[in-house]
Amino acid sequence: MPLDSLPSSKLPGQQESIFSKMSRLSAKNKAVDLSQGFPDFPTDDRLKELVTRAMNSGYNQYAPMAGVYELREQISNKISKLYSREYDPEREITITNGATQAIYSAITAFVGKGDEVIVLKPAYDSYEPTIKLNGGVPVLIQLKGKDYKVDWQEVKDKITSRTRMMIINTPHNPTGTVLSREDMHRLEETLKGKDIILLSDEVYEHLIFDGQTHQSAALFPDLASRAIICASFGKTFHNTGWKTGYCVAPAELMAEIWKVHQFQVFCINHPMQRAYAEYLKDPENYLGLPEFYEKKRDKFLELIDGSRFKAVPSGGTYFQLLDYSEITTEADTKFAERLVSEHKLATIPISVFNIDNRDNNQLRFCFAKTVETLEKASEIIHRI
Repeated sequence: MPLDSLPSSKLPGQQESIFSKMSRLSAKNKAVDLSQGFPDFPTDDRLKELVTRAMNSGYNQYAPMAGVYELREQISNKISKLYSREYDPEREITITNGATQAIYSAITAFVGKGDEVIVLKPAYDSYEPTIKLNGGVPVLIQLKGKDYKVDWQEVKDKITSRTRMMIINTPHNPTGTVLSREDMHRLEETLKGKDIILLSDEVYEHLIFDGQTHQSAALFPDLASRAIICASFGKTFHNTGWKTGYCVAPAELMAEIWKVHQFQVFCINHPMQRAYAEYLKDPENYLGLPEFYEKKRDKFLELIDGSRFKAVPSGGTYFQLLDYSEITTEADTKFAERLVSEHKLATIPISVFNIDNRDNNQLRFCFAKTVETLEKASEIIHRI
């Protein structure tokens, strides 16, 4: 028997994500797709062989709820070497169904009705809906200028007695900017003495350029004591479709995340966890990524040099913002739609991630592509 009327929506006004929309338009128009953030080159054959070996060895049933211990141990070793912070594999690390599930579980574990969560805009599009689904209130702060700097005084001014959590993302999607050591010290000062949880989205931690060092929340004692850090193997190892990530946090925070995780997914893909546990034993599998992606960024910028698009080189991630203000003053959403329909090039407009759809005449391009794909895209860019 059909319902007489549908229940009221928990996310009224929520529309199709810009990623789904641009991917759909890209497929419809058979466009060169630099929109959604995934590589178009294969993952390492060695890693695929390790997954197959795990399957053939019988690792095809449920994994432990928090994840395979050997993988959690390797994550702990990696964090210790990179950031000099010790996380207990048994109580402080959880393997998740991608970083988005880690973020969802963390917010759900701690944010309730009326709790405020500070979000720096532009922001990854899962943060705000998850906050709202849990009855929380997103408190939005716009990053400043076309270079997207944090106004730390504004952050301080927005903290109230109801502030439960703050979310940061570095290296930053969609802008490609990176929080500096000074930024992290300002954040540490801002949160010190306050009962506020930090959710640190660090999925692009290994994609950082020009000699910069990733400033993980794990490096800063006061931040680490309150931080839930989320990471992604999919972003790191060119296999976003495997949906494997993890989060780390002090044991008292992780215990609450487990309460959500066990009923949300319980555990995730077992053979892939076994494969990653072996793959992480060789640090070169992730330490070489900054150079690898920096070369791709530089190749893309070289290819588009002389076009009417203007760029400040991305500091991290595999995204590059291009300013099109010398081409047209039309809204970035309209320009992006015209690019895909008329020129067969798919990108992501930035205004959809900003407060009040603030439009800086910038589009986001993904350069995690083969040289052939980047060359095809650059040919189109030069014709615009």
